[in-house]
Amino acid sequence: MPAILLGITGSIAAYKAADVANELTKKGYTVHVIMTKSSTEFITPLTLQSLTKNLVHLDVMVEPNPQKINHIELAKQADLFVIAPASANIIGKLANGIADDLLSTTALALPEMPKLLAPAMNTVMYESLPVQENLTKLHRYGYEIIEPRESLLACGDFGKGALATNERIIENIIQKLP
Repeated sequence: MPAILLGITGSIAAYKAADVANELTKKGYTVHVIMTKSSTEFITPLTLQSLTKNLVHLDVMVEPNPQKINHIELAKQADLFVIAPASANIIGKLANGIADDLLSTTALALPEMPKLLAPAMNTVMYESLPVQENLTKLHRYGYEIIEPRESLLACGDFGKGALATNERIIENIIQKLP
């Protein structure tokens, strides 16, 4: 079965990534997870490790196997790369080639493969010119954007910015795999 590299960033929607990882694992996919430091404030790495049965990767300076460079190996082993939820921060980093954590460093090391982003943030943030320009740039770089939903957001605002449904994220992933 194909291997999926799932990135999780610091968003209240991070907890939903556990269900995505769980469903993909149940379908027989190998799921490797990279979490940003801020995502661990919303959901624990142990949760994702328990669901995927794989080590969760957190720090670019930690090399589990000293004979291999972790971010390069993670990139080489993946058949598909997805970030769900994708915060404005990671979108900006990827659009501008910034590699200052394990997730952004791995993203820059990816060979040709399907790459998906599922943004999740406040409506005003999502609709801001910098975020929209970064998403346009990432689309040109080969990323497919899984559009957020319009919903009541965690901040109390109503608008576009809620993470796409888990079903839609999983459907997009499966469609892109052989």
